[in-house]
Amino acid sequence: MVTFWVALLAISILIYLLLDGFDLGVGILFVLPNSEVRRQAMLGAIAPFWDGNETWLVVTGVVLWGAFPVVYATVLSAFYIPVIFMLLGLILRGVAFEFRAKSQHSRWIWDLGFGGGSLVATFMQGVMVGALVQGLPIIDGQYAGGVFGWLSGFSILCGVGLCLGYALLGACWLVRKRGGAVRDLARSQIPVLATGVLLFLIFVFSHALLQHLPILHRWIERPYLFVFPAIGAGAACVLASSILRHDDYWPFHMVSLIFISAFGTLALSFWPYMVPFAITIDEAAAPHASLAFMFWGAGLFIFPLMLLYVAIGFRVFRGKFDSESVRY
Repeated sequence: MVTFWVALLAISILIYLLLDGFDLGVGILFVLPNSEVRRQAMLGAIAPFWDGNETWLVVTGVVLWGAFPVVYATVLSAFYIPVIFMLLGLILRGVAFEFRAKSQHSRWIWDLGFGGGSLVATFMQGVMVGALVQGLPIIDGQYAGGVFGWLSGFSILCGVGLCLGYALLGACWLVRKRGGAVRDLARSQIPVLATGVLLFLIFVFSHALLQHLPILHRWIERPYLFVFPAIGAGAACVLASSILRHDDYWPFHMVSLIFISAFGTLALSFWPYMVPFAITIDEAAAPHASLAFMFWGAGLFIFPLMLLYVAIGFRVFRGKFDSESVRY
């Protein structure tokens, strides 16, 4: 039963990264100089999906709260400030998304709100991932790092890196779903963003080597983990080829595969820890009776229905949108 909930948590996080990643990425690109027509088209490309995508963040929080309460308590104790700012960013972008369509003279304020909220939410997510990779100060199962124990140069770098990654995913989504000037502009941004992501990954790996981070020992002990970077490298080659060939289909799928390979690397590097390298899965899990009770409701019915909803939504809105096909 514990393995089931670990798998469900991992799937929920991965789905959130891919789905909310591309619409947060479009929001980050939204702050760049652009015309109103292009911004309308950018918002139209995510309008049918964005609010449903954020549901997976709620799923992740609920699974942590119900199935792994020790992790929920420990992580929130460490990340109160970044979680609050992340939620404020998500709220701001949601309000701005709706209000900009109803305003004329103040539209620029909501444009900044949508782009700024996307940027803040993404940056805080990256900071939290970086702090987990570097290792949180945990003593006797309790967070002992103080208010800003999560803040470091490495976590800030990871925040910047995730902003670049989401922006790359968002640009590829625009290439996939739009045509004309919006697609061409997004395609021109992909090489720059991909180069930034590559430099970030090189710097992170170098930092792990120089600082002897605990996660580095996992890569040495488990050489099979390098299968994931190999998959990511292959996806990057296909991405480059598809951009040179002006292919609209493959860029988004290849960047998604890069995200999947990075997530797989981290997940298996942390195993069997939920909070690396302090709290294991067995230590974090709720009693078996609680896990079984949740399984018959959330696990057996709600989660499959959510997957079905996502599949139907993407099926209905498959293909490219023309300039008049989506309103928000």
